[in-house]
Amino acid sequence: QVQLVESGGGLVQPGGSLRLSCVASGSISRINAMRWHRQAPGKQRDLVATISADGTTYYANSVKGRFTISRDNAKNTVYLQMNSLKPEDTAVYYCYAAIVRYGSRFTSDYWGQGTQVTVSS
Repeated sequence: QVQLVESGGGLVQPGGSLRLSCVASGSISRINAMRWHRQAPGKQRDLVATISADGTTYYANSVKGRFTISRDNAKNTVYLQMNSLKPEDTAVYYCYAAIVRYGSRFTSDYWGQGTQVTVSS
């Protein structure tokens, strides 16, 4: 069994910062890509940022220059540092990981339960 658990969400004023964390646990052989997505009320879930196993990153245009994705492979953890937050960043943030379990040759998709980020004065 594999689990992804996010933390670090909350209420922050415009211009503020938050750091999200997502820890993967369980029978994990290897983690490939890790990503952060977000979903605002009434909208589809959008990709925010992705980081590959070798550290290559990609950002959505809406967060480029404000958000930073990173990972600690020893801790099976991905982070999202969010600076200069805007009200339009308000959403539930989900982490995703492409994981190969012990004893498997295949990569499977795993999602966290989501953490709420609210940017408001």
